[in-house]
Amino acid sequence: MTTYVLVHGAWGGAHGFRKVRPLLAAKGHDVFTPALTGIGERSHLASPQVNLSTHVQDVVNLVWYHDLTNLVLLGYSYGGMVVTGTVGHIADRVRHLVYLDAFLPDDGQSLYDLTGQPGGRMLGPGEQWLVPPRPREYEDPAEAAFSGPRRTPHPVGCFTEPVWLPQPLAAYPFGRTYIKATDDAQPGAFWAAADRVRSSAAWRYREIATNHMIPANRPEELSDLLLELA
Repeated sequence: MTTYVLVHGAWGGAHGFRKVRPLLAAKGHDVFTPALTGIGERSHLASPQVNLSTHVQDVVNLVWYHDLTNLVLLGYSYGGMVVTGTVGHIADRVRHLVYLDAFLPDDGQSLYDLTGQPGGRMLGPGEQWLVPPRPREYEDPAEAAFSGPRRTPHPVGCFTEPVWLPQPLAAYPFGRTYIKATDDAQPGAFWAAADRVRSSAAWRYREIATNHMIPANRPEELSDLLLELA
């Protein structure tokens, strides 16, 4: 049995994995989909104090309090920032780290560093601390009708705070996989990450022919790739 921990992306929530979770569980695996503070089903906890460290602690606490080990830990989109930040705390509990069309930062990089947006400064009086959700496309109109209204504004501190990574990911003994959505336009931070890892012997690289919303559009294909790691 494998324990999967699936970390959602910006403006989303644990509900984004609702089609993936039962497919993995049906094969006898434990599946955890933590909800990050201040967005999705925990949007009522949003505040200017919520940042990347908050979300790293959300995942670390889940792993610690449930005493989870032998993990396949997945970060989707912004979740790549979060799982990278957990490595310095729970690397000994991770068997395989998966980036699903996700940001792949080095130590000291923020999400805004990777996207080329200005950031890293304190907000002035009256400045907006919530970032509105970006529009997304879904292949199924019913999925769009469900997911669209559930996308919530995201605290900007999650995008401006740099990640802490004690040593390069390749130096850790766990396995590493990057899964790229091939229908998204180039270039971009996710394509840069894919180009970085696809020729590296330290990484396993896979692709899924859809847009960025992989868990909603291709839950079966994603589950099959994750089951290869079980």
